[in-house]
Amino acid sequence: MRVYLAGPDVFLPNPAARAAALKEICARHGLHGVFPLDAHAHEPADWSDLTEARRIAIRNEAHMAGCAALIANLTPFRSPSADVGTVFEVGYMRALGRPVFGWSNAAEPFAERTRAFLGVPGPHDAEGMLIEAFGLIDNLMIDAAILASGGALFVEAVTDAARWTDLAAFERCVAATAQALAYSPRGASGPSAAATPKGPGSAP
Repeated sequence: MRVYLAGPDVFLPNPAARAAALKEICARHGLHGVFPLDAHAHEPADWSDLTEARRIAIRNEAHMAGCAALIANLTPFRSPSADVGTVFEVGYMRALGRPVFGWSNAAEPFAERTRAFLGVPGPHDAEGMLIEAFGLIDNLMIDAAILASGGALFVEAVTDAARWTDLAAFERCVAATAQALAYSPRGASGPSAAATPKGPGSAP
């Protein structure tokens, strides 16, 4: 069963080593991890005419179309919130009707992280904008999408030094994903791993 490994892990100093570590954990639980930087086996020839950024985007959409579920690293990235590209991918898989699971190495509620990031003590920022405060780990739409998809969210409180190395929450998330897919009709067959992407002007 193929699962897409969304997250800002692609920006780490050694993304290949990170991909290998994540995939090894997936394999121990009977899953095939698909990393965003992986080549796609069925890339159309006309993709070579696209800019690199566009190729990456359409390749990742094709990867997601060929996966039974998504596992998202929602650890805050360069802000109090999750990586914006990862959040897009959460929504993309939710729209495809696939289960979405998330994990994070930041246990503080979103509101507390936002206030600390902005340096404000109250319910509003310096521009008078209300700070979202529902006791969730990130924007409510992320939590809601994960739960509505049948997925779950796993959080670990780790030190700042271990934020990008500790994989305990990830492994718990992978185990839950494998269990959910094992009992899901989709998990028995899943989307075709050889799904052929469409052209650059179309969704895969």
